Order: sequence, then C-alpha cells, then structure tokens
Amino acid sequence: MFFLTVFTALATVLAYYVGRWWMKLHNARNKLASWMPTAPGHPLIGSVFEFGDNTVFTTNLHRLTDNPCKSCYVEVMGEWMILTRDHDLLDLVLSSNKILTKGGDYRTTAPWLGQGLLTSNGLQWKSHRKMITPAFHFSILEQFVDIFNSQGDTLVNKLQRDALEKTSIDIYQYVTACALDIICETAMGVNLNSQENHDLEYVQAVKDMCRIIMDRTFSLWKSFDCLYNLSKLGKKQEQVLEILHNFTNSVINKRRKETTEQLKNVKQDDVGRKRKMAFLDLLLSTNIDGRPPTQEEIRCEVDTFMFAGHDTTSSAMSSAFYVLAKKTQIQKMVRDELQGVFGKDGSTQITHKSLQELKYLELFIKEVLRLYPPATVISRVTEEDVQYKNHTIPKNTLIEMLIYSANRDPDYHENAEEFKPERFLDTSGKKRPFAYIPFSAGPRNCIGQKFAMLEMKTIISKVLMNFEVLPSIPEREMVMTTEVVLKAKNGVHVQLKPL
Repeated sequence: MFFLTVFTALATVLAYYVGRWWMKLHNARNKLASWMPTAPGHPLIGSVFEFGDNTVFTTNLHRLTDNPCKSCYVEVMGEWMILTRDHDLLDLVLSSNKILTKGGDYRTTAPWLGQGLLTSNGLQWKSHRKMITPAFHFSILEQFVDIFNSQGDTLVNKLQRDALEKTSIDIYQYVTACALDIICETAMGVNLNSQENHDLEYVQAVKDMCRIIMDRTFSLWKSFDCLYNLSKLGKKQEQVLEILHNFTNSVINKRRKETTEQLKNVKQDDVGRKRKMAFLDLLLSTNIDGRPPTQEEIRCEVDTFMFAGHDTTSSAMSSAFYVLAKKTQIQKMVRDELQGVFGKDGSTQITHKSLQELKYLELFIKEVLRLYPPATVISRVTEEDVQYKNHTIPKNTLIEMLIYSANRDPDYHENAEEFKPERFLDTSGKKRPFAYIPFSAGPRNCIGQKFAMLEMKTIISKVLMNFEVLPSIPEREMVMTTEVVLKAKNGVHVQLKPL
C-alpha cells in the first residue's frame, strides 16, 4: 500500500509538470505556427530527425527555410525554436541591444571556455567586451602582422619541403597548424611551433577538444550531462581539459611574473617605448569594472581566442585555396595585384599598410566567406516577448539564424551560387547589410574580424607569391561538413607548383 501511494504521488507530480510543459509548448506553437511554416515532427522528440548528421545539417536547415517566410518553427525535445534566414528578422535580432543571450548550443564549449566572451551573457558579457575591445585597436593589430609574416614564412618553407613533388596534398592540415601557431603567439606570446612539431601535447589536446565539442553537438544522448560524464568520451574530456587548463594557467602565471619583473627593472629611457604585447599582456594590465580580472576570467578569455581564432581562419583559408585552384583567372588577378604591391620577386615586406592596398584580395576573401562561412549558424534567446511585423515571438524562444543560407539568398545576391568577388563593388539599392553576415553583426559581432582578415590576407599572399595553386591529381571535390565550423570532410586537396 505504501509503495502504491508513493508511486501515485510521483505519477501525479510528473503528470502535473508534463502537463505544464505541454501547455507551454502548445501556447508557443499557437503563437508562432499561425504565421510561419512548421517543420515535420513526432511526439516528444519533435523534428530532431529533420536535421540529419553533420554532413547534411546545413543543407537541411536551408531546405526547411525555403519558403516565403524564409523561416520555420521547429520543436526539438520540448524546446521550441525559430530557424530563419529572413533578413528583416535577422536585422531585428542582431541589431538589438536586448536580444543578446546566446542559445544553449554553445554549452558544449563551456567546460573549456567557461564564461568567456563567446559564451557569457548579460552584464558579464558587456564588461568583458569592454575589457577586450582595446586589444583589437589597429596599433595592436599592426604589431601582430610581424607574427603573421613569420609564421607565414614557416608555412611556405614547410610546403616547399613537403609538397612540391606531390600531385595532391591536403592543404588544410598545413594551414591549421599555421593558424594555431599564430593564435597561440598572438594570444599568449608563446610560439608552439606546431607546424614543425605536430605531436605536442597541447596541440593534440586542442584538436581533441574541438572533436569532442563537435561529437556532443550532434549526439542526442550526449547532450545529457549525467549520461555523458559517465561515458568513455566524458572521461576523455576530463583528461583533455586538464592539459588545456594547466597549459594556459602556467603561461598566465609565467607571463604575470615576467611582467612584474619588467616593471621593476624598467629604465627611465624605456618609459613610453612601444613593446610588442600579446593579447594576454593586455588582459593582465586591464580592469573589469574597476578591478583586475581574476585568473579564471583571464584563462577563459585566452582559451576562447585559442578556440575561436584558429579553426575559423583555417576553414576560410583552406576554402580560399580550393577556390583558387578551381578559378585560375581569379588566381591570376590576385597574383597580379600582389606583384603590383610587393614586386614580382615578392621581396617587399608585408606590412599593415601594404595589406590595406590589397583591394581585390579582400573582395576575393569576402566572397569565400559568403559561400563558405566558417560559422554557419548563430543563436539568440528572447528574454521577453518580441514584436515582429504584428506577430509575437514568445519569451524564451530560441532563434537560430542561418548565416550560410542568408549569404546565399538569391533575393539579395544575384546568381547567388556563382563565385564572383566583384559583387562586393555593387552599391545598388538591392544590397542589404544583413544579407552578408559571416562575422555576425550588431553588438555581438565577431570582435576578431579585422584580426582574421589581416591574417588571411597575409597567409594567402605568402603562398601565392611562392606557388601556383592547381587542382589535385586526381581532382577531388571539397565535401563540406558542419563540425565546430564548416570544413571539408575529406580535406582540401590541391597541387602546388613553384613559381
């Protein structure tokens, strides 16, 4: 009798909460489904099977929003969301100073990144954004060009040794190592030399953690922490995180000690003299709301830039080399511009100023980012009811904004699937700011976009001044997959011919 009473009580409580959840879901459905299409779904699990695996994820989202609203209402495991590539809705959300909270799809990065700039919300995000913004002043970026140059030279030397007698190389592997060295040196002031030493424990840990994040993102049962933490992959994550956090903390402590010693021993003549600073140095010398940042806050921001600053540029630069191999006329135009700025022998040093002269290269990179944006989806959560075109988007609605689809919208990009750098010279009225958002937009836009553009310009210039990029033999198409970023599932295979 006792057990029957307990079971009945638990069943009643469960039914109560399930009922509340169902009514809440039903009300949200009524508010949204009345004016936008609803994705096919099943009881309880919703539309989870509509997304598919990471090889078709982006194209499936594109398909679901292929309707006059350019949006779709979706339910997944009791959570309701809007998928959208509607430029008016993108404008409303991205330009808002109220809709700033990131969606739960970023939570798989939290064990590594904590509450850094990418994942934090509210006042914490605003304080950290204010703290970090000076690190991307043009005078700081100008100093980083020396690092871009040095690591770019290492990449060229590596390619000259490894690639010239081969008819096919996966250039993504080389570019990724270069980008990792660049972000580590600019963020922490440490040269990992991963281009020459791929077996470094920290380098492998970064790769492992990116794979783990991707694996959790596309797994239903691994989204439950209680199950995941007991799994083999959960134990692996603990080991990887220990390596990552120990390395970053040791660099912070060492840099903090060196900075203190330098201040003690500074000579009068050195006061005011410019010193090359890493991103970490700036964090150690700044304040958050009138106080120094804690060790944890510094580590989270450094780790955030290690995560966000190498995989994204690796993806974009690899896609760029693939396009250059396919589009020989465009490659010639880029190289002609490079030779006009740096000389036919490439003897002129790349500087921050000379990178600004590469106008066509910038158009080319923008077009690469339009068709192959590293971040294909960004999300926000409404913290209150939002009015949109006489409709109400309820509080706590997840809005998934499809960068990939917005960038390919034929209503705003003529011949949208065609690779045409010159389209960015168009100043017609049809052009709209939220039709092209590879770096997001508005208050939470990518803080490192100028850094990324300078890095990509430098590395692409270095390679093209030394090699002609050709299709691989046999030629292999680039098959894109959505992992942490959009990247080639089968690698980016090209052939290099020395100039």
